[in-house]
Amino acid sequence: MSENKDPHVAEHGKSVEGVKFVYDFTEGNKDLKDLLGGKGANLAEMTNLGLPVPPGFTITTEACKVYLESGEEPAALRDEVSAHLDALEQRMGKKLGQADDPLLVSVRSGAKFSMPGMMDTVLNIGLSDKSVQGLAKQAGDERFAWDSYRRLIQMFGKTVLGVDGELFEDALEKAKETKKVTVDTELEAADLKKLVTKFKKIVKTEADRDFPQDPREQMDLAIHAVFDSWNTDRAKLYRRQERIPGDLGTAVNVCSMVFGNLGPDSGTGVAFTRDPASGHQGVYGDYLQNAQGEDVVAGIRNTVPLAELERIDKKSYDQLMQIMETLENHYKDLCDIEFTIERGVLWMLQTRVGKRTAGAAFRIATQLVDQGLIDEAEALTRVNGAQLAQLMFPRFDEDSKVETVGRGIAASPGAAVGKAVFDSYTAVKWSRSGEKVILIRRETNPDDLDGMIAAEGILTSRGGKTSHAAVVARGMGKTCVCGAEELEVDTKRRRMTVPGGHVVEEGDVVSIDGSTGKVYLGEVPVVPSPVVEYFEGRMHAGAEDADELVEAVHRIMAFADRKRRLRVRANADNAEDALRARRFGAQGIGLCRTEHMFLGDRRELVERLILADTQAEREESLKELLPLQKQDFVQLFESMDGLPVTVRLLDPPLHEFLPDITELSVRVALAESRQEPHENELRLLQAVHRLHEQNPMLGLRGVRLGLVIPGLFTMQVRAIAEAAAERKAAKGDPRAEIMIPLVGTVQELEIVREEADQVIAEVEAASGTQLKLSIGTMIELPRAALTAGQIAEAAEFFSFGTNDLTQTVWGFSRDDVEASFFTAYLEKGIFGVSPFETIDKDGVGSLVKLAAQAGRETRPDLKLGVCGEHGGDPESVHFFHEVGLDYVSCSPFRIPVARLEAGRAAVQSQGSDHR
Repeated sequence: MSENKDPHVAEHGKSVEGVKFVYDFTEGNKDLKDLLGGKGANLAEMTNLGLPVPPGFTITTEACKVYLESGEEPAALRDEVSAHLDALEQRMGKKLGQADDPLLVSVRSGAKFSMPGMMDTVLNIGLSDKSVQGLAKQAGDERFAWDSYRRLIQMFGKTVLGVDGELFEDALEKAKETKKVTVDTELEAADLKKLVTKFKKIVKTEADRDFPQDPREQMDLAIHAVFDSWNTDRAKLYRRQERIPGDLGTAVNVCSMVFGNLGPDSGTGVAFTRDPASGHQGVYGDYLQNAQGEDVVAGIRNTVPLAELERIDKKSYDQLMQIMETLENHYKDLCDIEFTIERGVLWMLQTRVGKRTAGAAFRIATQLVDQGLIDEAEALTRVNGAQLAQLMFPRFDEDSKVETVGRGIAASPGAAVGKAVFDSYTAVKWSRSGEKVILIRRETNPDDLDGMIAAEGILTSRGGKTSHAAVVARGMGKTCVCGAEELEVDTKRRRMTVPGGHVVEEGDVVSIDGSTGKVYLGEVPVVPSPVVEYFEGRMHAGAEDADELVEAVHRIMAFADRKRRLRVRANADNAEDALRARRFGAQGIGLCRTEHMFLGDRRELVERLILADTQAEREESLKELLPLQKQDFVQLFESMDGLPVTVRLLDPPLHEFLPDITELSVRVALAESRQEPHENELRLLQAVHRLHEQNPMLGLRGVRLGLVIPGLFTMQVRAIAEAAAERKAAKGDPRAEIMIPLVGTVQELEIVREEADQVIAEVEAASGTQLKLSIGTMIELPRAALTAGQIAEAAEFFSFGTNDLTQTVWGFSRDDVEASFFTAYLEKGIFGVSPFETIDKDGVGSLVKLAAQAGRETRPDLKLGVCGEHGGDPESVHFFHEVGLDYVSCSPFRIPVARLEAGRAAVQSQGSDHR
């Protein structure tokens, strides 16, 4: 536990003597999230600040771990809970579930990291057939008491006893139909009494037991249910999606109830200190009169904007505004707040650092710097590369002639296009078949999570910015439009009716704009993001027409560039890509794949080289390829003038430059059957057969080609050297680096290097120019990593080829395994994320670290970089910073992401050093 140093924490999840499993809200603070979960830690923090928090206590994550490991709660837990419950009862002047004036409590989950709607909550614990009468008398409101009781049975039945929630919903709908009303607040006490009887019958039938009347039994069972909810399928899926560790467990918060369903002077709401969609300051949130908290989040009843609370209850509104300012200044960040008003008295039920969209994250970070609440280094920790990547996606063309059919609340930005689907199962099924889908629901619930992940975007006809759909979508960076009320969603008939009567059937294409809330029929054309236009130099920060978001991104990127130690290069194979990469901030080319220069019109020359029977034929082919290669490098060095360009000599198996063996066999067979000339095709087929390998990625490729085919590598080295000499003669500043691929032993590198040095010397003599060409190698085989100290004797730089290194360390064929079994490995938790996406620190990463250390022990000035796909992955960039690499290299589009993450890595490592 990094944040909590309490000596009473259980070690390794064991129940040991002296361990404290329960903390009163007055005992904790916001830094104990590991132990008390985010909700419990923040309830304690608000209590410490003197804010109006209902009294309560928190059962720690350590208790949950013991329970999940052993199947039983810790031996001491029941006594601790009893002691804290007794103290709570004394403070409140009433006992849990007593008949005349009952104390009621909520039992709520609260893990270290926010998992909105993924785990369980039960409200109104303590109500029974007897205490409901006392609650009615005490509150002076019979309807309120029976409404609270039906809510308890409904939540308890679904959450604790595993009853299908639809059964309760159907019974509630039938009660409203019988009464001829549309919302549950119009049901009277007598109607709710009947509903309670119906709900208890559902429990008896479905759970094979009566609804428990003992309030302590209710509470204990609810606590266990919250513990169990940590390992539900939806919670596991959410953790995998958000990369939350599975061994943290959840805390449980037992809080005295305050009621928002006591009439029009009561209510419940969610507030944000800034707009979580845009980042703008103002009054943002939702409020619902005469309701409990789940009504707001579930989106079952449409809320009113938080600003309306000023008209409804100005005293509570003013107090809430003051509390929101206090919390934002205290947490120095956007705060997400849950509150309840009970007959004009405001109570705070939760606060947390709020989830936000990518654009909001960048705007808020710079706003807080300007307000003096945080510094530039802290601002970098408030954004991340994944958010920046989202901002670089295209957006809809507002000038397109596509029909707008509705507008909802812009809950999570983006431009999403797909086929309409109306349930999670279909969304997942169609997505796996390659279809892009938009999940359309009246409102989402936690059971829709897998469909939300599969969909391009989410559209709901109910709910607001604080609904389940909005909160989860923002957390995932998924496009979402909520509360599009004019759209009539019929999930049973799998259709949506839009104004004017047009019906959208399942499979019809729709487009949703999470930045404007607009819903369109058909596919809307897209235009480049203004952030991409900024990086490409087509939009300038500081200009009068500059986008506000662009200004924020510009400032954050400037922070990152000032802080970072890692340099960022590009993987680019031609001048066009190199120039784009340079506009995106590349500080050179870390990987130029020369095999891409041999395609197209040059394929025939390569075929002739492979088919050459004599040295003369081979030299003739190489002679024709040389000027073409040289011109490639001249253009590349010109586009990257003054910056390093690492050129990798030919790497892939030669059969990749030859025709497909099956296709060529058919051509030869047809020519023979028609008695047509086929001498060249036959020679080519024989060569293909000769070069055919069962596993070509582990065969004749890389340095092995340079050793087996005389003149191939020396031709490429000569082309590089002559191009560099030509650029120098033109007053350019070429900085070429020659990289030998797939080296497994220092002897391979020594042989190639000796030949290369000789060629470079010949070009220097012929041109009268001194060339400073460094020669290094890729470390992409386990043996190369393990013998890096020896290899460094012949190499001036290492570049880690983490794609091949991952394949060879794991024994995976990337072309095959990702499609065949990676999905199962991710679902079973063997992988948290694909090792080809984020570097495997324990395996591949250990070899990178080992090779870096060994290489620099031999050659202290050894330059170290990485050029695999991991070079642009945010989490991997942090690892490369930690192990001391000099640069990362990635595709041009990912360069801004790598720059940002390199800055964040530097700031975070400085922070850990200070600690």
